[in-house]
Amino acid sequence: MANFANPQGLDPVGDNHWLETPASGQPLIGPPTTGTFGELQGSAVESANVDLTAELVKMITAQRMYQANAKTIETQDAVLQTLVNL
Repeated sequence: MANFANPQGLDPVGDNHWLETPASGQPLIGPPTTGTFGELQGSAVESANVDLTAELVKMITAQRMYQANAKTIETQDAVLQTLVNL
């Protein structure tokens, strides 16, 4: 396993992959369950594999697209009402 003096200094490159940077420091390599290294578990799901910022941006974008589409339908309805009234 590998650990870093500053894990927050790692550079995310996507698909849950990270690159070492000068801010992260050199990797400390060792066997599992020794020192500060974690434990390996088969069939376990890691709960910290979601980029919350990216997911929030996607959610806000989807909400804005929904609002824009709803406004388009509202405008089309108003135009059709005007045409019917003529």
